[in-house]
Amino acid sequence: MSKFPLALFGMVCAMTWGAGRGVARAEADEPPLLPDSAGPGAAVATTQVTATAPKKRAAQNLQRHLRLSGGYVPEERLRRSPLARPSGHLHLIFPGVKDEVEINLYNDDGSYNSDALERASHLLRCRRTATERPIAPQLLMLLSHVEDHFDGKPLEIVSGYRNQRKTTSNHFKGTATDIRIAGVAPRKVREFAETLDGGGMGIGLYPRSGFVHIDVRSSPSYRWVDYSPPGSNEAEKRPPIGWKRKKLQS
Repeated sequence: MSKFPLALFGMVCAMTWGAGRGVARAEADEPPLLPDSAGPGAAVATTQVTATAPKKRAAQNLQRHLRLSGGYVPEERLRRSPLARPSGHLHLIFPGVKDEVEINLYNDDGSYNSDALERASHLLRCRRTATERPIAPQLLMLLSHVEDHFDGKPLEIVSGYRNQRKTTSNHFKGTATDIRIAGVAPRKVREFAETLDGGGMGIGLYPRSGFVHIDVRSSPSYRWVDYSPPGSNEAEKRPPIGWKRKKLQS
């Protein structure tokens, strides 16, 4: 390898390490705040490489992190008016396994229907371990808003609850889901989801995988775009040690 490529690689690594505590992860704890000059949905690129990681893993992490950008959303760019209640209708499907549920989240008096919540949680169960966790009703309410906006088209589930080793993930907490809508560009889904955010939402766009991540979390809200190829974060989704491995489906 010539001196020039080596020097260039060194500069990239130095710039990456110099990003401070910013992390290029879809569910990072402390991404940087979006600048005041950024428009709605804008993002600040953040990168990090672990110095002690093996060279191969460090190179893979660097490659992935350079594809991802994200940041906190300032309060002035969040929704100011409270959300009206959605219809409550939800038609959720797992296309690959021909599993679906059609429910209404609400009782006649406006309270949540416990049976509907249980059926939604069952559909959104971990597809690797067949375990379930109650899905946050607030997340299901947001999904109902999305379905209403796109003329009642079913929401195709890419991933719901995941019983995984990375327990900091919102998927593990039952507060996140990845969705597609047939015939609707993921960017359109992302753009509408952003209008729902009055604080405490995570919204990620995955252009190469063709889905949108939506979660509920503690404020502040967070946005990101991840151009990594499908399956690039499989290591984070592994079931806890001791679970019998099944065919990966989510």
